[in-house]
Amino acid sequence: MRPLEIRPFSEEHLDDAARLLAARHRRHRAGEPLLPERFEDPAATLGEVEALWRQDGTSGACCFRGDRIAGYLIGSQRDREVWGENVWVDYAGQAFEDPEDARDTYAIAAADWFEQGRVRHFVQAPASDAALVDAWFRLGFGQMQADGVREVSAETDVRVPDGFEIRRPTAYDVEALLEVELALPRHHRTSPVFTVRPLPTEDELRAEWAKTLAGDKETVLVGYHEGMPVACWALVAAGDAREFGGLHAPDDACYLWFAATLPELRGSGIGVALTAASLAWAAAEGYRAIGTDWRVTNLLASRFWPRRGFRTTFLRLYRHLP
Repeated sequence: MRPLEIRPFSEEHLDDAARLLAARHRRHRAGEPLLPERFEDPAATLGEVEALWRQDGTSGACCFRGDRIAGYLIGSQRDREVWGENVWVDYAGQAFEDPEDARDTYAIAAADWFEQGRVRHFVQAPASDAALVDAWFRLGFGQMQADGVREVSAETDVRVPDGFEIRRPTAYDVEALLEVELALPRHHRTSPVFTVRPLPTEDELRAEWAKTLAGDKETVLVGYHEGMPVACWALVAAGDAREFGGLHAPDDACYLWFAATLPELRGSGIGVALTAASLAWAAAEGYRAIGTDWRVTNLLASRFWPRRGFRTTFLRLYRHLP
């Protein structure tokens, strides 16, 4: 095998990166056919790589064997108020003919990122590519979050537990819904998730609820127990979800972007019923698939969603440099 040469990523490498990414996506779709077929074409992946490359603060490296590009890695920057001094190798940010080459390419790119003080590194890796995920593990990364998808069926059976009901919320429910909405971020602040993101204020949540109830893009299903809201599931079309698009969003899909149940009602069955109701709603709206995501350190979520039929498509990996 020819020796590997690492060079800085530049504009001239976009077409080859698109070719490599399309090949990666073809392999990915072999394991998860729900992923969008159009990205098997380099003409489609070129737009994904180019959009990533044009973002501020983006840099990276590519590896060569002889005159042939064998892989690339580019990282961009997200809001530092949320993510700290960060680098994101996003969904379109990497592709390699040999997964082991990711390690050498990262070693070069990460040196520049570290010199810039960007010490929080995030990588979106196809979950089905065990060799690539292993290469990142051997660079000191660990799993942080998972994306998942599943089919939607018109024959979904919605079984609401005794004493509960599911319906859309009204403005009269907002005050009681504040506790439901805070249940998830509060849970994420506990062990073993340990997120440090500040909790939203009640005024911020009231403002968001006012927008939601006044708009028509978001569908919210609420579980009630003895007339009080105890669980909330929120869905949008894939095109209206900032977190769900491109390579990892199936065609004709919706996105379950929020789901929370009050701690004392977890295990009651209302979450299972709300998921079934969400699938039934999605089928009635003509969606073919649904996506969601979860923190893998959220022990409840990391077991709940796969049991509801969601198959992991991408893993967000994370490393904080010492």
